[in-house]
Amino acid sequence: MIEVLDAVGDTASAVSGEAFSRPVFLSAETVMSVLDWPQVIARMRAIYTVPQGADVSPPRVVARGEAVALRALVAAPADHKFMGAKIFGRGRNRGMEYVLVLIDQENGRIAALVDANPITAFRTAATSAVAVDRLVKTRAPLVVGVLGSGTEARSHIAAIAAVRALKEIRVYSPTRENREAFAAEIGAQLGVSCMAVESGREAIVDADLAIAASRSHDEQPILLGEWLKPGMMVVSVGSTLPEQREADTAAIAACDLIVCDVVDEVRDESGDMIAARRDGVAVDGKLLSLNDLLRGTADIDVDAIRLPMFKSVGAAIQDIAAAELAYDLAVARGLAGEMPIAFQGKS
Repeated sequence: MIEVLDAVGDTASAVSGEAFSRPVFLSAETVMSVLDWPQVIARMRAIYTVPQGADVSPPRVVARGEAVALRALVAAPADHKFMGAKIFGRGRNRGMEYVLVLIDQENGRIAALVDANPITAFRTAATSAVAVDRLVKTRAPLVVGVLGSGTEARSHIAAIAAVRALKEIRVYSPTRENREAFAAEIGAQLGVSCMAVESGREAIVDADLAIAASRSHDEQPILLGEWLKPGMMVVSVGSTLPEQREADTAAIAACDLIVCDVVDEVRDESGDMIAARRDGVAVDGKLLSLNDLLRGTADIDVDAIRLPMFKSVGAAIQDIAAAELAYDLAVARGLAGEMPIAFQGKS
């Protein structure tokens, strides 16, 4: 077995822009130590305020076997040092690991392998925060309802707190111990009232912002349209494949604008949208890309929208932008060590 050098080992002197002769590895711990929410949010906002051609980040690929799945997302963003791919597979035991490969756009060399689990959490929540900052009209402190108590739920609260003041957080997940631990941790971390509640309805009704960051094990919707009202905003990140469900058809019908990180994939690959279209909801007329929203190129009065949703399925361009930021910061701080491997190049 190849042993990876310690992140601050013999090659940590190769910093401040010096080129490495071999790929480096960024562990989850390294990524978590160098990234912070304001930086990642700024990076996500930046990539969505410039034109993004379809070829820059083509549709994801999902391979399926017997009770297994492998997904790949690729992007070559303009004006960036790296292009790359994120690959992750779900095993038969439902285990999953993520790897992100950064490739130098100048010479085609594999520059880094990155543990993409924290990258995914950072980029998903940071992109949601960009959408929230644009679509939530009030500047008053927000009451936030959260469905889920895992990594995505925690990341979303932290990211939203970086762009808006929070007044109160209400969290529901099916396991009492998990939601109570979430409430205690997040409340202490942010200094904001955070309550574990007994139902999804109690978390969402009368909130300014509803965050759905989980799914049920049997893929039944956990966010119901009957809980929503004009004047609030919804963020939904849990349904990214046709078989997955998070928001019911009534929730999709209630939202008069659905901003998407990837419109085609939200429309055609999210189980929530597939179900809503099957049930007769005119989904297509509600969809708007985040890129068009932030560039101001949409033929729509966004400020007149009553109940917007941000629907995210994830995009490689987000992964590459966040991983490139982590790489640059880790190199500058001497936390990126070369791996004892070399790939056979071709010219």
